[in-house]
Amino acid sequence: MGKLKIIFITFIILLALGSAIIISSFGSVLFQEGNPVPLMVSAMKLHLFDSDYVQFSKTEKRSRYLSKNIGDSQYDIVKEFMKSKGWIYEEQMGSGLIFVKEGKEAIVETRQYSKYFIIWDVQQALFTSDIGT
Repeated sequence: MGKLKIIFITFIILLALGSAIIISSFGSVLFQEGNPVPLMVSAMKLHLFDSDYVQFSKTEKRSRYLSKNIGDSQYDIVKEFMKSKGWIYEEQMGSGLIFVKEGKEAIVETRQYSKYFIIWDVQQALFTSDIGT
């Protein structure tokens, strides 16, 4: 019975330390976007797999993505994503990136999620003509 008790106490201590590490990494921003679970899963995917971005939410109005904050070129991933959809980068105004396509203008909203990640929102209406491509 003594060994089982030591294993249980060790498990509890490791669980507490793991939780403390997660909270210290994401503490101030953990709940800023509502439910943190999709963002935590997406952050783990970015760390474990070789991808530039992860879609973590999709509604009828918008898709939301998470990408790594890579310093000066932090918006290059967004620009490449929009370029692959036929949009041309025009300029940045504040936290919005402006793109043009066939005379239409689109704004992709970006914001810092932590010092390691960026969240960006893309309106679904921008891709209604892309269905099937």
